Amino acid sequence: MAERKENEFVYRERKRILFFGLPWTFTKYMITDDMITVDSGFFKTVEDDCYMYKVQDVKLTATLLERMFGLGTITCYTGDVTHQILTLTHIKHAKEIKNYLLQASEQARMKRRTLHTQDIGADMEERLEE
Repeated sequence: MAERKENEFVYRERKRILFFGLPWTFTKYMITDDMITVDSGFFKTVEDDCYMYKVQDVKLTATLLERMFGLGTITCYTGDVTHQILTLTHIKHAKEIKNYLLQASEQARMKRRTLHTQDIGADMEERLEE
């Protein structure tokens, strides 16, 4: 793989219609080392960003028709305020992109020294005593 510059696109993909997987929509997904950008709309365009370190989990789903046309849908569960669930719908190379998102989000958290923790009821004894 050739060397890439910082913030250069790693993946650039379009939302596709399910029939034959043709890119006839106006939604574009751009993924860099530290950000996911969703650009959508024709008359009114909306550009929304999510920092990579905020991606907590990634799920890949592929229906029978998506598999027939080489597509998949990636769902990113994030800590972002505007998009807690970010969906990359009907995209090509979905498995490769999902694996990249998992690795890149982990690296971004390590780079920023961000720690994601869950409350698993560690203070349950204090609640029971009250």
